[in-house]
Amino acid sequence: MRALCATDLSAASEAAIENETCLECLGRIGVDTIHLVTVVPANVHSGMPGVNFEEQRRRALDQYRTVIEAAGFDVETHVVRGTPYRRINGIAETVHANLSVVSSRGQSPLENRIIGSTARNLARTTVVPLLVNRVERGTDDPEVLREYLFQRVLFATDFSENANRAFDAFSYLRHATEEVTLVHVRSPKDDDVDADASPQEQLAEHASTLENWGIETQVEVRHGDPANEILAVESEVTPSTVLVGSKGRSRIRRLLLGSVSEEIVAQAAGNVFLVPPPRAV
Repeated sequence: MRALCATDLSAASEAAIENETCLECLGRIGVDTIHLVTVVPANVHSGMPGVNFEEQRRRALDQYRTVIEAAGFDVETHVVRGTPYRRINGIAETVHANLSVVSSRGQSPLENRIIGSTARNLARTTVVPLLVNRVERGTDDPEVLREYLFQRVLFATDFSENANRAFDAFSYLRHATEEVTLVHVRSPKDDDVDADASPQEQLAEHASTLENWGIETQVEVRHGDPANEILAVESEVTPSTVLVGSKGRSRIRRLLLGSVSEEIVAQAAGNVFLVPPPRAV
């Protein structure tokens, strides 16, 4: 598998990319090649006197490369110019990445209800599964908040096609997963919807699959606002990562996330693994 790791060369990015446990978790799910990508913003002029931004970034990526290669991965580096999320998505397609990783500063009690612009735009437009890796904020030497990326997973589902596609990610995540909490939230509009099986029965089918893989599983059925209830469960069980699918937007695809997915990506305390629908043709 190939992972694209995007970095702006900040301390937060360094904490995520060089964390040994995070790298080990990527290796456990089958990643053997990492593409390190940094983007020089288009508004930074390459001809500024005395400054060679591309060369500075190549040297910085070479330092990351040394650490990641020592952890057993093949590494390729990319220094490009343009709009960060667009270039990152373009490279992900070009190298046939299986997932992308981007770091994001975690929340403080009063701040950061919205994630950084590049992470937010990637979440809305990503062409491959995206891991938003939370990093401490408010410190010059930040650490990853939950470094065992996929050890404890909270999987939120509405039993849609997109949610089922996200559940399929366990086909590789399971190699690094020990515990899973399955949650479905019934909102008031679901009360009049007939279903072939109850939420408990549908969750039980997922649980059976996971337990056959030796993963400890529990289920939660909640009532209320889906995003609020999912975030409440996250607070209670403190998973390493929330796994959720995003919804498409017809031909224009994912210009915006579904409202629930967007709330989870923006407000979750820990990591979020977002699985997008297939790219529209």
